[in-house]
Amino acid sequence: QVQLVESGGGLVQAGGSLRLSCAASRSIDNMYVMAWYRQAPGKQRELVARFTIGGSTSYADSVKGRFTISRDNAKNTVYLQMNSLKPEDTALYYCHALFNSRDYWGQGTQVTVSS
Repeated sequence: QVQLVESGGGLVQAGGSLRLSCAASRSIDNMYVMAWYRQAPGKQRELVARFTIGGSTSYADSVKGRFTISRDNAKNTVYLQMNSLKPEDTALYYCHALFNSRDYWGQGTQVTVSS
C-alpha cells in the first residue's frame, strides 16, 4: 500500500513558477514509475512528467523546457518544478506511482495560472 500526498499548488500569474511536492508513505526507490498527471476541467487526465525505475524521465511536449521532475529518495518525495507557467497549465495536478503492478494516486493539488 502506498499513500501519496501532494502539496505546493496555488494561484500564480502567467510567467511565474511553482514547485509541487509528492510525499510517499514508503520508499520510492523501488517504484516502477513515479509521475505527475494533470486534469483540467472538461478534459481528460494527461501525463505531465515521469520517472521510470531505470532513472529515465519523459515529459509532455507542452511542458518540455519549462517543467522539471526530480526526486529525493531520502525524503521519499518527488517534485515538479514548473517555470514560465501559462494559463493553459491550470489544472488539478496528481501524483502517481506504479508499485507491484498497482496504481496509486494522490488527492491532487490545484494549480491556477492567471493571465
